[in-house]
Parts: sequence; C-alpha cells; structure tokens
Amino acid sequence: MKNNQELQTDVQNAIKWEPLLNAAEIGVTAKDGVVTLTGVVDSYAKKLEAENAAKKVIRMKALVEEIEVQYPNGWSKTNTEIANEVLTGLKNNLSVPNHKVTVKVEDGWVTLAGELPWNYQKEAAKNAVNYLTGVKGVTNNIIIKSDSHDAIERQDVEDAINRSWAVDDSDINVSVSGATVTLSGTVDSWYQKEEAGRIAWKTAGIWYVKNELVVDYEFALVN
Repeated sequence: MKNNQELQTDVQNAIKWEPLLNAAEIGVTAKDGVVTLTGVVDSYAKKLEAENAAKKVIRMKALVEEIEVQYPNGWSKTNTEIANEVLTGLKNNLSVPNHKVTVKVEDGWVTLAGELPWNYQKEAAKNAVNYLTGVKGVTNNIIIKSDSHDAIERQDVEDAINRSWAVDDSDINVSVSGATVTLSGTVDSWYQKEEAGRIAWKTAGIWYVKNELVVDYEFALVN
C-alpha cells in the first residue's frame, strides 16, 4: 500500500514527466488518497495538464485543484479580444455546430452556454478554448439535449463499457431513467471513472450522466 508520501511523490513525478510542466512550480500534497495541487502557472493549458497528469496516478481518489493562472504582462488580452478568439475557435471547429454556443468572458474567465445534441460536441467546444492565450479558466455550462428519441437500453451501455480495455467493469452498475444514465460501484483509478463516464456519454438519446463511481485502489488488490 502507498502511504501519503509515496502518493505525493508519484504525483510530483507524473507532473514533472510532462514536457509542458517540467519547469512549472506546482505544489503537491496528499492525504488519504486526496491530492491537492497548488501553485502558479503561466497558461490555462498548463493548469489542465497538471490536473490530467495527477488523475492518471494510481490510488488517487479525489483531486483538489488550486492552481492559479497568471499570464506575463506581455501576454495579457482584453475580454473582448479573448471573446473574439473564442468565437473564431468555435467557428473553426468542425465538431461544434455554428451559432449554438454563446460565450461570456469576465476577467479572462470564459463561460460557454447553449444546447448541443452530443457530449463530444460540448467537450470539443471547451477544447477549442483551452489553449488560447489570455484564458484563465473555462466554465462549460452547455446543456445536452439529444435529437434522438430512441429509448436508452441499459445493456447497450454495459456492453460499451465492457468493450473498453481501460475499464474493469466487474463492479460497475448501470441504471437508466429516461434520458439519464447512472454509473455506480467501484473502480480502481480516477482514470477508469472518467473513462466509464466518457463511454456512457456516447449513448444515443442521452441527456445526462450521473457518474457516482467510487475510486478505491485497495478494491483492485483484493479482487
């Protein structure tokens, strides 16, 4: 079993291993599987990279992310400039339907809103913003409203999760209520939890995924 110090070291090394972050000053603390990231970075992309690197470390059960984005003076942009670049990025992204996403920018923080039929389009909209200079953060308030009227079959979701090599589905329970899919049970990493949710979101007719999976590394060791 890894203690707090070992988990902290593993996350620190995972962050340093990423080329974008090898010179970043990011603080890491760990207690009972909960990892906290602190520090200051010079781009929102680095903030996301640190978060994603930490999530891939085994035995991390939860993440508290307190990293601040502070751009050098020469990189600063007005909210209007950022908004125009966001709109251009969305327009150039073929996965995002035109004129379906609204944008608000306040102090460098971008808020996306609107309605789209698929979650991958919602994620594509956010990804179009993540690497823009001047962005300090993104709130993705886009709502999924599927155009499909087909009933969601629980077995279809279970089969899709079962096909993934990255997810151990032995303790994942799937339930369906209307256009909502709920995942419950236990997985052995944060990555598996997010991957199971990503797969569920591909279901035709889905509007919402409740990902209630619990991350428990010890569970994997006794199964």
